[in-house]
Amino acid sequence: MTTRTRIARLRTLGLAGLATTGAAAAALTLMPTNAQAAELTQAHTSTAVTATGDNSHTAAKRSGYANNLDGWIKQSLQIMKAKGIPGSYDGLKRNIMRESGGNPSAQNNWDVNAQKGTPSKGLLQVIDPTFNAYHVGGTAHSVTDPVANITAAANYAAHRYGSIDNVNSAY
Repeated sequence: MTTRTRIARLRTLGLAGLATTGAAAAALTLMPTNAQAAELTQAHTSTAVTATGDNSHTAAKRSGYANNLDGWIKQSLQIMKAKGIPGSYDGLKRNIMRESGGNPSAQNNWDVNAQKGTPSKGLLQVIDPTFNAYHVGGTAHSVTDPVANITAAANYAAHRYGSIDNVNSAY
């Protein structure tokens, strides 16, 4: 990648309001292929969970977790453990920092997903169909809610890669 291309991408990231350390976050997305999405709809219908209506920010305060990246990761890990979803603090944080720079409001408005009308959103840059397929009960049903975003992305990564810890580059 040339310096000029890198600068142009960083400028684009800045304009979109992403607090990220590099242009890689713009290109990375948790997204199933069309065939996988169809399979997920059928295969995970029995394991699909419904939203509890609980806001993760409120739940974080009640459960003693800080309302920051560290607290969101720790709360997600607690839910993941209860639901049997593998993953570690380090694996989650590494992927979050690469995907969004830790910004829960990050949204990719320029990649192929955005061009098709489904931009990647949140800490782990999840598109709505993936979030809906892998949403985990006990979290808010909002792709931009930090705990819900982390937990759904980790659930997706567990099904696709065995664990979020196995994701070290583009999804």
